[in-house]
Amino acid sequence: MANLNKVMLIGNLTRDPELKYTPGNQAVCEVGLAVNRKYRTKDGEDREETTFVDCEAWGKQAEVIKQYMTKGKPLFIEGRLKLDTWEDKDGGKRSKMRVVIENFQFLGSAGGGGGERVVSDEGGYAPPRGGRGNAKAATGGRGGSGHAEVADEDIPF
Repeated sequence: MANLNKVMLIGNLTRDPELKYTPGNQAVCEVGLAVNRKYRTKDGEDREETTFVDCEAWGKQAEVIKQYMTKGKPLFIEGRLKLDTWEDKDGGKRSKMRVVIENFQFLGSAGGGGGERVVSDEGGYAPPRGGRGNAKAATGGRGGSGHAEVADEDIPF
């Protein structure tokens, strides 16, 4: 049986990105993402729920996110789930699920015209390609393993 570990999220940063460096001088950036879901109950009441997701980016991506993103800005990410496990100071087992960012795209906000910019995990950049519905993810050095276009009707807001 095949396995698949792929996550795609659009949300707003819950805090300013935190950039750190490993002892081997590898950049890692941690961000929190708030993803909203609007729905209507069977009684006709409109509701909204928010899911908070911890994410991390590595290398050049980490540095670019730190440079351009701040709390509240919208971001599209593609990545994979990763389960971190450790022992706390009392010897108890702890774990935390997070998303490792493999590609991301800056999204324009209502308040400030910023266009889209796509960044792949190989550090490749793609300039904005018109409106949000025409943006594609950069493939970097993957040799044509491109991503499907995102149409305006596919975006939840």
